[in-house]
Amino acid sequence: MISGNATLEGTTKFAENSGINKANFKKFANLLLSNVGVGTYLGDADSKTDELVTNAVKQSILSGINVIDTAINYRSQKAERSVGKAVAELIEEGKISRDQIFLSSKNGYLTNDADVQLGFWEYVKEEYSKKGIIKEGDVTSGYHCMTIPYLSDQLERSLKNLNLECLDLMYLHNAVEGQIKDISKEQFLENLKSVFELYEQKRKEGKIKFYGMATWECFRVSSDNPQYLSLEDTVNIAKEVGGENHGFRFIQLPYNMNYDQALLGKTQTIGTDSVSVLEAATSLGIGVFTSVPFMQGRLLQPGVMPEFNDLKPSLRALQFIRSSPGVIAPLVGQKSSEHVFENLEIMKISPLTEDEFLALVKKLTS
Repeated sequence: MISGNATLEGTTKFAENSGINKANFKKFANLLLSNVGVGTYLGDADSKTDELVTNAVKQSILSGINVIDTAINYRSQKAERSVGKAVAELIEEGKISRDQIFLSSKNGYLTNDADVQLGFWEYVKEEYSKKGIIKEGDVTSGYHCMTIPYLSDQLERSLKNLNLECLDLMYLHNAVEGQIKDISKEQFLENLKSVFELYEQKRKEGKIKFYGMATWECFRVSSDNPQYLSLEDTVNIAKEVGGENHGFRFIQLPYNMNYDQALLGKTQTIGTDSVSVLEAATSLGIGVFTSVPFMQGRLLQPGVMPEFNDLKPSLRALQFIRSSPGVIAPLVGQKSSEHVFENLEIMKISPLTEDEFLALVKKLTS
C-alpha cells in the first residue's frame, strides 16, 4: 500500500516540475491543484479499458495534471484499480511521489466487482448481505446505501483497489439523489450527520484527508424541489460534527456551457442573500470540482457552443469552466492518448482573468 497524501510541498514541487504555466494551478485547502483534472467514469468493465485508463492517467499526470477522480462503482471497481495501477507505476518509475497527486473517490452506490464472476445481486448477497454489511431496508430504490457499515466497507475496498493507505478526498456519491424518494428530508439530514461523523473518524485514522459530496441535482435545483440541499446547512452539519477544522471541503457537480445553473441559477442562500452555488461555495470555503465538461461529447458537435478566442470546441469548453470563479477544475474523462493530448493543450494557455470571464458571460447571455 502506498502511504502518504497530497501536501503543499509535494503539489508545489509537482507544479514547478511540470513545466506548465503557473496560472494553471489553484491553491486550495493548502494544496496546489491543476485547474483541469481527470475523470474515470465511462468505459466497459474489461481489461482493454483498464489499460486505456491506466495509460491515460499516466499521460495526464506527466502532462501536468495532479487531480485524479474516480469512484468505486465506476466500471464495477475496475476504474479505481486502473487509477491505482497508474499511480503505483509512476511512483515506481520515479516520475512522481505520492504527496504530489490529489486522488478522490466516491462511495454510496451499490456496486459489484467485475473481476469476480458473480451476477450483480449474487455478489451483493455474498459480499454484503451474508456478512451483515447491509440488511433489509438499507438499500433504496435508487440502488443507494449510506449506512455506516456499508460506507466503512466501501472505503476499505476503495483503499485496497487504489493501493493507498490514505485517500485525499472521499465523496458521498449522489446522496440526496439516491435517497430522497424513499426517506424524509429530516431523516436524510440525520443520516448525513452520521456519515460526516464516520468521515471525521476516518480522518483521525488517517484513511482520508477530506470528504465531500459528489452531486447531480441537489445544489443546482430551487429550494422547493424535493432534491434541494442547502450548502450552508451542510457546512453547518460538518462544523457541528468536526468543529471549525472539519474535513468537508469539496463538492462536485455538473457544470458546462449548457448546464450553467451552478453559475447563473440563484439556487442557494447565504444568510438572507440568494446566490449561485459557485458563489455560496466561495463564501463558505468549499472547493468545487465539475463533471460532464463535454456532456459526453454532445457539446463538441459543430455549432453547439458559442465561439470565442479561436479555440477548438474541447478547449473552449474547458476554458469556460476552469475560468469560472469558484471552480477548481473540470474533470475530463479521457482514455485515448489522442484525446489526452488534444484536451491537455489547454494547459499551454492561461485561464481567462475574472474580468475576461465576466465579459464573456455578458456577451454569451446578452
